[in-house]
Amino acid sequence: MSLIEIIAISIGLAMDSCAVSICTGISMKKFKINKALQISFWFGLFQGLMPVLGYLLGNTFVSFIGKIDHLIAFIILLLIGLNMIKENRESIDGDNLSFKNIILLGIATSIDALVIGITFSFLDANIEIAVLCIGIITFILSFIGVKLGNFFAKRFLKNPKYERFVSSLGGIILILMGIKSLLEYLGIF
Repeated sequence: MSLIEIIAISIGLAMDSCAVSICTGISMKKFKINKALQISFWFGLFQGLMPVLGYLLGNTFVSFIGKIDHLIAFIILLLIGLNMIKENRESIDGDNLSFKNIILLGIATSIDALVIGITFSFLDANIEIAVLCIGIITFILSFIGVKLGNFFAKRFLKNPKYERFVSSLGGIILILMGIKSLLEYLGIF
């Protein structure tokens, strides 16, 4: 497996994390570099470690998880999205993504990387290079996602009339991503 192929796979795997990061940035009142780095670090770490886990656990576990990965992602994304909306209704402070939720989102967005891990062994991929590439690319795209989401919210959604909606937008998008995952699981999408 070439480096170009590994980079392409890394970018593909990082897209869910980037989308969730954009949602997080939208829900922040003010861009906070420490929060963006924390989110990016954990997303990159989970995306990088899941292929190793898949690589080590082999076909049995991965084939089981592969059958229900979209269902697991749906449940996690739905619960966190609903929780974000609930917290935003109680307080408009958009910086309400707890450490626990960051970890759960990191897991939800990296389940597909677990399944990819087993394929790396069949494709004769250098697992160390692949994991490093996946982790770094996910970190970078997640950080950019938080910044872009926050920029978008500040630039285009400034109207106080829409403040509650904007604060809940991240949760709504997570729920929609969860529904998409469920539809994929059911073979509809």
